[in-house]
Order: sequence, then structure tokens, then C-alpha cells
Amino acid sequence: MAIVSMPLLALLSLLAWLPTPVSAQSERPATAVIASDAERQTWSDPLEALGTVRADESVTLSATVTEIIRAVHFEDGQRVAAGDLLVHLEDLEEQAELAAAQARLVEQRNALERARGLAERNLGARAELEDARARVQQAQADIEAAQARLAAHRVQAPFDGVVGLRDISPGMLVSPGTALVRLDKLDIVDVDFTVPSRHLGALSRGQTITASTDAYPGRRFSGRVTAIDNRIDPATRSIMLRARIENDDGALRPGQLMQTILERDRREVVAVPESVLLPQGEHQYLFVIEREAMTVERREVEIGERRDGWVEVVAGVESGERLVRHGIQKVRDGDAVRVLDVADEDNPIREILRRHRDSLDAEQNRP
Repeated sequence: MAIVSMPLLALLSLLAWLPTPVSAQSERPATAVIASDAERQTWSDPLEALGTVRADESVTLSATVTEIIRAVHFEDGQRVAAGDLLVHLEDLEEQAELAAAQARLVEQRNALERARGLAERNLGARAELEDARARVQQAQADIEAAQARLAAHRVQAPFDGVVGLRDISPGMLVSPGTALVRLDKLDIVDVDFTVPSRHLGALSRGQTITASTDAYPGRRFSGRVTAIDNRIDPATRSIMLRARIENDDGALRPGQLMQTILERDRREVVAVPESVLLPQGEHQYLFVIEREAMTVERREVEIGERRDGWVEVVAGVESGERLVRHGIQKVRDGDAVRVLDVADEDNPIREILRRHRDSLDAEQNRP
């Protein structure tokens, strides 16, 4: 009897070490996981640089005559339209000169009419008629000169924009070259930035840039390259680019420092969150969730570049496929899973874990 029981005991021991049948494995409870989807994104090769904001149009209006300021027609930071009167200088003498020139024109025109009448009746010399016409033309030129002198006493906005701080007052004596007001067009601004000249072959007009500034944390401004300088700085071996940015709300100001990112070689890629990858040696794997069967498939993928927590997948996954992102260490190929939620920018993993903490604790404590 003892001789028969020894092989039986050996057989029982061997059976205890055999793997669990597939049917038994399929009876395991579904593992709770958090998922993310493979996304199609637009990527580029970023080139970072520091830039400076410039107004699309900018001018400092100055006096062209020596005169006293009669009136100031703007306030600090006021938005003005092209043609608006900004500064009015004393112009009584110029107005008197204009009135005198206009009176002389009337007089010379009357003289011309008389000379024409005499010439038609052959009572006057032809030369006198020509002299009268010349005097009329001279009177007209005098009026235009008087109007030009009068216009020099009225400083108008050459384009729509925003004026700077006011540093002048009525009664102030100004002379040619005295700055009266600064005017900037700010609905569109330019950002000038330099990049190493070795990138010249990859630069072109129309490329997209993203700019940010410490004044507005978290805000991004988009623009396009409008010009590339035709010279390279021999000292720094860099080249200057100019990009245009819409600035309807006036957030950006001339002279402001900007951190710019120039997007080169834009392309469409399939990207996945970096945390879905399971590296093993030189290979990369992830778990794809079969949505109907709610099981996972372990799949090898070929990856490319990495960007801010995302990884480019060159082969192995298609856009829209659902992947295990949290709980990847607890699942095996073919396991059944239960998706608690899909994580994205608006629904981070931390918030999902907070909402499902009790169910996750129960999952971990389950034998």
C-alpha cells in the first residue's frame, strides 16, 4: 500500500505546480484601471528664443516751429483715430497771413476779370492780361503757403493708435524737435527675436510662433513670421526674425520681453501619454483595451520623440485606441479590466483617484 501511495503523492505534488487553466484565469475579477486615448496631434521641432515687442506703427510727434502750446487735446493713454487733433500751437499770426492771402486772391481775380474784358474789346494789351493771370496764380500759391504754415501749428494723429503719457501743457514754449506726444498702433504688434544662423535653412516666412511673458502667466500668444533679416550678425552669428501677433486687447506693450517658440517642420503624429508605456530593455510595450470585451492586449510599439509628458508612436497604435494609463503594473495580457474613467487635461488622474478612492482600496484588499 505504501508503494502505491508514493507515486500518487508525487502526482498530486506535480499537479499543484501546474499553471492555472485559462478558464480559471478568466474567472479573475476585472482589474480597475484608468485609461487614456491615443491622440492625433500636430508636432513640430521647437526653437526657443527671447524676443522684444514692437508696435506695428510707432512715432514720436514733434514740433516743427517755435511757438507756445495753445491747447492739448488728448489724455494719458487715450486711443485716437487718424486725423484727430492732438496739440494746437498758437497760430493767430498764421491765420492773419492766410486771411490776407485770401483777400489778395480776390483782388487779383477781380483785376484779371477787368483785364480780360478790356482785352476782349481790344482796349487792353495782351501782356496786361497775362500779367493779371500770373498775379492770380501767385495769390493762390501764397494761400497754399499760408495754409502749410498754419498746419504746422496743428499736430494730428497720422494713424489710429494709443498715445503715451502726457508731458506737455498749454502755455509751454516748444521749438523744432521738441517731442510732443508718442503714438503707437497696438492692435497688432511685432516680436523681434534672434536665432542661431545654423538654422537658416529651416526658416521661412509664415512659420508659426508661440510667445509668452511673465506678465501673463499661463497665457500663450500665437503669431506668424512675417520677415527674416537679410543679414547675419557677424559678432553673434545669429539672424533676426520678425513675427506678427494680434493684440486686440492691448495686453502686449512695446519693449516687453517675450519667450518665443518657433515651430519648425510641423507634422501630424499619433501621441500617447508617457505613463502608458512599459519599457523592457530596448523594447516598449503598452496595454490596449478592447472596448467590447473589456480585456487588454499587451502590444509592442515603436516610439519617436518625447514632448512634455507625451510620446510619439511611430508604429503599433492607431489614433483613438484606448490604453491603460494607471494600473498598468496590475494587468497582464488578456486580463479583464474595469475602466474607472478616461484621464485627460480636464480630468486628471489625481481627481479620478480622489473620486474612486474607496473602490480602489477595496480592489487592492481583495484576495
